Amino acid sequence: MPVQPSSDTSAPPGAVVDRLGLVRLVPVVVVDDAAQGIGVATALAENGLPVAEVTFRTAGARAAIEAIATDRPDVLVGAGTVVTPAQVDEAVAAGARFLVSPGISRAVVERAQEVGVPIVPGCATASDIMTALELGVTTVKLFPAGVVGGVAALRALSAPFPQVRFVPTGGVSAANLAEFLAVPSVLAVGGSWMVEKTLVAAGDWAEVGRRTREAVEMAAPAAAQTVTTPSAPEEASR
Repeated sequence: MPVQPSSDTSAPPGAVVDRLGLVRLVPVVVVDDAAQGIGVATALAENGLPVAEVTFRTAGARAAIEAIATDRPDVLVGAGTVVTPAQVDEAVAAGARFLVSPGISRAVVERAQEVGVPIVPGCATASDIMTALELGVTTVKLFPAGVVGGVAALRALSAPFPQVRFVPTGGVSAANLAEFLAVPSVLAVGGSWMVEKTLVAAGDWAEVGRRTREAVEMAAPAAAQTVTTPSAPEEASR
């Protein structure tokens, strides 16, 4: 049965992915409820980063996504740690505009394609990337980036897969952000240092805002570059 999203998902999936490439930063957010979701989304947007990937690790994730989609439509909200087709349906119904998973699952990717929402699956090896390409996916998350080789791994994997764009996540921080963004195949980076769990729990939106501004400034030179559209089919073109 088709899922009815609670937010406007009429934009083509490729356009949604391109928006990630324009901001170049994807904050990975862990929240416990809708109030925290609104708080962090507001702090991000007001400091130049209108994107939030809310992970499905907590019971309040769906409520947070729904609140952001409803009350902060200026924020591109996505769902992270999506590991089952059922979670795809739940996240999209709540209003998620994009999905991110820690690994590559045919069932999860195909369900996302069925409901027309782009998904960025986690890949750690060349075999993972080949599976993604078989599914028509050309933007993948290198995860955990810091463990599987970081920038060196990105450069190595980019050679045989020039059509693939990467969103490295896991081990990315303010200290190495510029290094990751300097890799031509990197569309954006995912990270949680701007929205650290302790800051969110304490409601320290001033510090979240400060870290966000700092990250946006660091990414600005890369953000000014033209986003390269992959030559292979877009994520949800099946």
